Amino acid sequence: MNHLQREKKTVTVMIQLYCRRNHHQRTLCESCSTLLRYAEKRIDSCKFGMEKPNCLDCTVHCYNKEKREAIRIVMRYAGPRMMVYHPLIAIRHLLRSKKKDAL
Repeated sequence: MNHLQREKKTVTVMIQLYCRRNHHQRTLCESCSTLLRYAEKRIDSCKFGMEKPNCLDCTVHCYNKEKREAIRIVMRYAGPRMMVYHPLIAIRHLLRSKKKDAL
């Protein structure tokens, strides 16, 4: 699995966790599904390609204002819970952030 695929998997899991806990849905509700499709399109069209940094560390904000705030809310909620529900994804994400900081 390449970096962009892992990035999509991470955002998918975070949105699913957020929706399940906040919208009480077993499957994604319409607004979370829309946000996920938007996030995947942004990842696919990232100008950095395979060198794409984590969104938090990116110098280009490609999300529109509304979606940026929505994904920020999702990440604030899901981020701290990822170590409990999806520890491998969380560790990979953290290691990638630390590796970029060391460069």
